[in-house]
Amino acid sequence: MTAQIRILVVDDNEPTRLLIARILTQELPVEVTLAGGADEAERQMRQTRFDIILLDLLMPDASGFDVLEWLRGERSPNRSTPVLVVSVLDDPESIERCRRLGASVHIVKPILRETLAAAVREHLPVHLQQAAGNADRSDPGAR
Repeated sequence: MTAQIRILVVDDNEPTRLLIARILTQELPVEVTLAGGADEAERQMRQTRFDIILLDLLMPDASGFDVLEWLRGERSPNRSTPVLVVSVLDDPESIERCRRLGASVHIVKPILRETLAAAVREHLPVHLQQAAGNADRSDPGAR
């Protein structure tokens, strides 16, 4: 049985959340949880241990910077979970701030399928990397 990779996608834009979820489910053996904002994301992160968190920076209720700061300071099951920032912000200050707050990588929108899938694979825990690699080769027509 293939291990399920648990991913949380946090973005206030529903079409973007759905696009990311579709790319991930087509590329990897994943279980995707969607959150439309910081409050919903924090609830999910308190309840479930994720393997990867994908996080937008520009959201109305609280920024992705706020979520990162909360996550790294909180005693949640996701305190050390890799966070992949997916944002339109590409200025050096924002990228550096994300890095300082503990983000693993910064992906600039618009989202490219290959970039997103490769970043997720690269930041998976070691015990899940083989499952992700095998899924990539299991159905060459899935792309």
